[in-house]
Amino acid sequence: MCTKNQWQNYIQAKNEVYLNIMRQNYEKNLISEANWVIRSHYGSGEEIGLKVKPGDICFIDFGQSYLNEMGYQHFGLILAVYHKKALVIPMTSNEITYAKAYDAKDNPNGKKNLMRIGKIHKLVKPSVLFLNDFRFINTARVIDITTSISIRSALFKSIKERIQEILTTPNIEE
Repeated sequence: MCTKNQWQNYIQAKNEVYLNIMRQNYEKNLISEANWVIRSHYGSGEEIGLKVKPGDICFIDFGQSYLNEMGYQHFGLILAVYHKKALVIPMTSNEITYAKAYDAKDNPNGKKNLMRIGKIHKLVKPSVLFLNDFRFINTARVIDITTSISIRSALFKSIKERIQEILTTPNIEE
């Protein structure tokens, strides 16, 4: 059990952390914290009316992150749903990241951990998947379902093949 003094020390320490967070992450961090307070007690997104399925592209709160991880609020592609959790691949529409991504025709020397998926219906710009950042999440992290890719499409099958490559390729440092 936490004492009142321990709680006050924690709050003071947390305040100092927020005062020192890089300016560009301050708002994202506060939004993630608020989402966590509201959603962390839900067993899944279904409890708040969101039922995700493979192929859905969702706006997701990934929460705080370490370096080289996707964090905060980003889109993600649902690859699978298993036991109230979703296997999701984070994505971005950042033009610099898009330019660095591997593409067999347009950028064969690009980074293989990044997969171009082009402009998807209802999204504003072409997008890139962070293949090496896929993970299972509680579906309560999903803020909204924006659009989807058919799981029968060549694109979805290609994404699954690229994930399979990651799972079966020896450790590669780029």
